[in-house]
Amino acid sequence: MAMKLPMNRREAAPVLWQEGWYRYAKVLASPNFGPRPSSACLDLIVIHSISLPPGEFGNGQVQRLFTNTLDWEAHPYFQSHRGLQVSSHFFISRSGELWQFVSCDDRAWHAGESNYRGRSNCNDDSIGIELEGLEGGPFEASQYETLASVCAALLQQYPVAHLAGHEHIAIGRKQDPGKGFEWSRLQASLGLPSKCFPANTETRAP
Repeated sequence: MAMKLPMNRREAAPVLWQEGWYRYAKVLASPNFGPRPSSACLDLIVIHSISLPPGEFGNGQVQRLFTNTLDWEAHPYFQSHRGLQVSSHFFISRSGELWQFVSCDDRAWHAGESNYRGRSNCNDDSIGIELEGLEGGPFEASQYETLASVCAALLQQYPVAHLAGHEHIAIGRKQDPGKGFEWSRLQASLGLPSKCFPANTETRAP
């Protein structure tokens, strides 16, 4: 029979969150954030896709963009983003590595002009997760694994009731993550009902 240790000798369970920072993410703090409105209900996860330049992965340029250290002269494509100050709460690389730039308790600058579930300014009450990839293109199994893990942790910590893509909250303006993202795969991993997802993502299980 296993001996029951007294409370002061038991190994403490790892704390997943500390002031909005996730234990299993690599932290690279962005200056691009602000406070959430006091009335905000943090009930939405927004999934994006990004690569800089488009289609090039693993070069650290996304991290530089979110921390205002991108060399605008390093590639002609960057000129279209010159001076842009943006951020996301999380970024998941092609290998599944998870980075965090902004505390989830704070407002990251990822959604832009947006509207969802009858509310505008989705930055106020959402958590942004960027997947390294091309909009419309496929994503790696390791990315889905990390995404499901961090979403599950967010569901435990915050009153999340909705998950949507950037394309669903900024209709006509954004197209990411696009057709290559498997919403049904994320739904199955999280065990959530279809009502938690946009109606046009074909998330219903067969």
